[in-house]
Amino acid sequence: MADKNIQVLLVEDNPGDVFLIQELIKEVHTVNVNLHTVEQLSEVVHLLTREVNSSEFDVILLDLSLPDSQGIETFIQAYNQAKTIPIIVLTGIDDENLALRAMQEGAQDYLVKGQVTGDLLVRSMRYAIERQHIEDALRQSEERFRVALKNSPIFVFNQDRDLRYTWVYNQRAGWTEQTMLGKQDCEIMPHTDAQALTAIKYHVLTTGIGTRAEVSITTHKGMRYYDLTVEPLQNESQEIVGITCASIDITEQQIALQERQLAEAKIREQAALINISTDAICVRDLQNQILFWNKGAENLYGWQAQEVIGKNASEVLFPEPSPEIELALLQVISQGKWQGELNKVTKNGKEIVVASRWSLVRDEDNKPKSILTVDTDITQKKYLEAQLLRTQRLESIGTLASGIAHDLNNILTPILAGAQLLPLKFPDVDERTQHLLEILEINAKRGADLVKQVLSFARGVEGKRITLQLRHIIAELAKVLKETLPKSIEVITDISKDLWMISGDSTQLHQVMMNLCVNARDAMPNGGTLTITAENLLIDENYARMNLEATVGPYIVVTVADTGVGISEDNLDRIFEPFFTTKAVGQGTGLGLSTVIGIVKSHGGFVNVDSVLGSGTIFKVYLPAVESTEIFSTDELIPSTGKGELILIVDDEPAIRDITKTSLESHEYQTLVASDGIEAIAVYAKYVDKISAVLVNLMLPGLDGLTTIRTLKKINPDVKIVATSGLIAKNKLGEIVNTGAATFLSKPYTINELLLALNQVMG
Repeated sequence: MADKNIQVLLVEDNPGDVFLIQELIKEVHTVNVNLHTVEQLSEVVHLLTREVNSSEFDVILLDLSLPDSQGIETFIQAYNQAKTIPIIVLTGIDDENLALRAMQEGAQDYLVKGQVTGDLLVRSMRYAIERQHIEDALRQSEERFRVALKNSPIFVFNQDRDLRYTWVYNQRAGWTEQTMLGKQDCEIMPHTDAQALTAIKYHVLTTGIGTRAEVSITTHKGMRYYDLTVEPLQNESQEIVGITCASIDITEQQIALQERQLAEAKIREQAALINISTDAICVRDLQNQILFWNKGAENLYGWQAQEVIGKNASEVLFPEPSPEIELALLQVISQGKWQGELNKVTKNGKEIVVASRWSLVRDEDNKPKSILTVDTDITQKKYLEAQLLRTQRLESIGTLASGIAHDLNNILTPILAGAQLLPLKFPDVDERTQHLLEILEINAKRGADLVKQVLSFARGVEGKRITLQLRHIIAELAKVLKETLPKSIEVITDISKDLWMISGDSTQLHQVMMNLCVNARDAMPNGGTLTITAENLLIDENYARMNLEATVGPYIVVTVADTGVGISEDNLDRIFEPFFTTKAVGQGTGLGLSTVIGIVKSHGGFVNVDSVLGSGTIFKVYLPAVESTEIFSTDELIPSTGKGELILIVDDEPAIRDITKTSLESHEYQTLVASDGIEAIAVYAKYVDKISAVLVNLMLPGLDGLTTIRTLKKINPDVKIVATSGLIAKNKLGEIVNTGAATFLSKPYTINELLLALNQVMG
């Protein structure tokens, strides 16, 4: 103030008072005062309303008794014209109450005439000016606050100790100032919302500690959410007289938060589903670096997520670079997806086959971002498919082989019978001729055995089944092997002491074991170890699902293992095919393993093989076990010759009819022949009382053998019938017995087998 002149507007109609004030101001030498004097209120109004800036006056000295205005109205009119200029009221001794009222209406100060000194006058003016400046600053601040508050989402209010609204501003909840002032929360909102708010506010009133909370209130706009701050309101004595509150509508943020939480919950749920999936799910970036690795991938490949994140997928999952992978990457990037079968490797080096689906993932700008891969382990499925294809291939080959075997049997039957009859017909031939006949018989039998092996593979020959203990067969076989195999091959046996029984043909099962052991010997030209084990195995549903040929139940497992050269993967699927061999020409017929599979299948079993090239081969033969006691076979009987009995021979092959007729007549039987079923019925009807037995071939033209047998049984229910065939399926034997045939004789047969069959049916 010392550096600036004080511009004073004096409103006074009394010249004496004007002079007095001028003199008082002159007495003060510390400040320069420019005094402008008017006598009427109208002049004040004129001065303050003219274009000249009214702020040229720093203070107004106003007498309330003027010619054109009296009392408090004088101040009010002046104040309305100059709200920004501080007004000091000049009053007489008797008008002090009037001055106080003016103070209440906005006057900065008042001075009593006759009691004013120069210093008091100047101090009052200075105080008035400073106070006015403060009030102006406060008003400006309040205005700025009001403008800011008006443009902000904040709703502020005060409440007294009864929690009644005393001041509100910027109503944002849909209530007006008139509907809120003097009321409590329970009067303007639902009871539940009011109760929750009151509890928060009452806590601040009683503790004096401010708080912040998120609250929900039901309004005409629906449910709204607010961030509420409550602070205690204190008077000059630091007593809590109410609360002051500020709230902001956070409904949109709350809804967004709830949506985000729901989305996050959904993501967590999806992540959990991804983790419990048995499929291996992996996400890679476009540089083939692994970004995501689920639990299914951990279980399938053996790598934990932390071990592979950030690594190159090809280095982790593929043993070596593959053009197929490069093509798949190009396709998924260009077309958005790819699927196919891939060979991958696990952490422990195991190779597996997976059905792989690749999808291209794009970002919000539709640019390629990463590749999602879903892998399903189909290793077992591929194994079962290969097993099924191998079975179907073997069945196809078997059907072809069985047709050939039928024709060969018809050819070999007269040759074998003739070779056996010729020495009886010509007992005095020279030694060279006898030797030639022996060679003929031996080779005919070898041919017959070869055909039987083909039939064993093709349909499974039904041998003489008894309940037996494999331990005896293996023990006998081991004894023979130790005596005949090279000393460089060590034979080891390990047979379970409580090995279950099986139902089977001991000769055929001995052949199975021998064929496997001979192959093992040939696989160890430089020596090694041949191990034969037998143990019990109870196959459950899970195992049966993994092996198409297995059924649930008890099995005997015979394992023949060698340490030989092994079998290549290319040959492993073909080893059971007839005539397939890897041995040199002249060293094998290729029927050994096909005979094994045929015999084992005819016993209701199956064979598994594992081999590692250079390390050896393991054959496992699975045979169904039975609950029974062992039946020991008796010695073969020597057949008796005939006593003139009449036998009817029914066969469409002339050579077989002739040789069978000659063979029977050579052993004191009489014979009649028929070339088909119709002729056989006619002959039998004619000689029904004389014929002792009928030998019927099942594969007859026209009227087949089974129908012929049924017709003969109708003519004579007691007729004795021997059914013969060079080819008969295992499942047909029961049907043959049901038609009335007493026994079955498989072609080619020896004279001894023919005579034994007749002895059996005729008692």
